[in-house]
Amino acid sequence: MTAKPTLLLAALLLIPSFRPALADLKLCNTTQSRVGVSIGYQDANGWATEGWWNIASQACETLLKGAVPSRFIYVHAVDYDRGGEWAGTNFMCTADKSFAIRGVQDCPQRGYKRTGFFEVDTGDGQEWTVRLTDPDDKDHSKEAFGK
Repeated sequence: MTAKPTLLLAALLLIPSFRPALADLKLCNTTQSRVGVSIGYQDANGWATEGWWNIASQACETLLKGAVPSRFIYVHAVDYDRGGEWAGTNFMCTADKSFAIRGVQDCPQRGYKRTGFFEVDTGDGQEWTVRLTDPDDKDHSKEAFGK
């Protein structure tokens, strides 16, 4: 899939969340499109990638329950309706269908795709929300909220 440049160029804003602590990783899709989302992270067992969550326009989804597993979370999202993707330069393994993959090395040799993810620094947050917005919203193409 070829990425639309407007989706790849975005600022990452860190804004504190003032909600009760539920200690989950969430993603909110504030775009006008349906999106597919995959995430990557490092936990006590090493690197992991998981996907796909299909998230409707103007909806939020809990991706991981409990405390955020590491300071850095990686996100890759695909715009199903208009094409394009939210991607980055951190490469991890994905698959076409629902997946949970351990390890980020040798993706093609293991039968997976090598996919670019953008990094979200959660700091010391135990709860975090990533918000995807429309590419027309030049101030907020990707946002991250944490606590």
